[in-house]
Amino acid sequence: MSFSVLYIDDDAAIARLVQKHMGRLGHEVSHAENAEDALELLKTTEFDVVVLDHYLRQTTGHDVLGRMREAEIDVPVVYVTGSNEAQVAIEAIKAGAADYVIKTVSDDFLSLLSSAIEQTIANAQLRAAKARADEEIRLGKERAEALLAEVNHRVANSLALVASLLRLQISAARSDEVKAELAETQARITAIAGMHRSLYTSDDVSRVELDRYLNRLTVELYNSLHSAEKPVRLLLDADPISLSADKAVSVGMIVTELVTNAFKYAYAPGQSGDIRVYLKMRGDGEALLRVEDDGVGIDPQRAPKGTGLGSRIVKSMASTLGDGLHYLEGTHGTVAEVPLKLDNEA
Repeated sequence: MSFSVLYIDDDAAIARLVQKHMGRLGHEVSHAENAEDALELLKTTEFDVVVLDHYLRQTTGHDVLGRMREAEIDVPVVYVTGSNEAQVAIEAIKAGAADYVIKTVSDDFLSLLSSAIEQTIANAQLRAAKARADEEIRLGKERAEALLAEVNHRVANSLALVASLLRLQISAARSDEVKAELAETQARITAIAGMHRSLYTSDDVSRVELDRYLNRLTVELYNSLHSAEKPVRLLLDADPISLSADKAVSVGMIVTELVTNAFKYAYAPGQSGDIRVYLKMRGDGEALLRVEDDGVGIDPQRAPKGTGLGSRIVKSMASTLGDGLHYLEGTHGTVAEVPLKLDNEA
């Protein structure tokens, strides 16, 4: 493979030797005696590598390296310096040179220079290939995230439509028991739709910001469950915690079931009170979800009211998040706690 080389040196005799030697190897060498000519060639001609001598007329190779950076000329540089100037070469490497060769009068200089040029170009090609691969990966990731966001958007819209149809069915139902069961189903679907909505409005389509998600969820639950017969406040206090989508669904379903039960059973008709939802960090990799009220309380050992489906949902999903569901004893009202084991990216 042939290379295009720019050789910058004010010694014309050395430049001719380099051109002759590199020409035998099939490479093309252009020569510039000063910084101005070199920079002009670099702006108008494409080179694979620059060979830069340290001592030039009225300047040094270090100055040329600086001017190349200022002009945003990104061509790998092999620095050439005298045999007693190792510090000069080290400073050139720090300034951006890819390699250096000690200039001598022996025949080894040309072979060492050829080897340094070939190695520098090979390294530059590897870096360019890696940069292209990284860019392709980045673009592929962006396309995948855009597609996933669109999927989440459509799923959220579809679930919202199902929830609306259930709302119409609730209005048409004659049995209060049927209305209650449909309302609970609607709340569960709304919780899942809210998670998908959080994903497609987030910068990271694989994770959910729980504080934002729970804020929207509790607002929707309050609007659905609050009435003149249930003048209860629903309060949220949540730390900014990020969780994977599958775990966020479980958190949303648990909050939905516990809040719905609190609205139904914690307070007598017409009695005011509070339902409080807390999400707090406890330490490295752990958080605590708590739903509590000041109502009549609950006996965890007694059979659940209604069909018991909500209780089974809460227990099942809580077990996937950590140590499961716990009810605190000796408290006024009901206090349900679910420890959360956070993943490493939270």
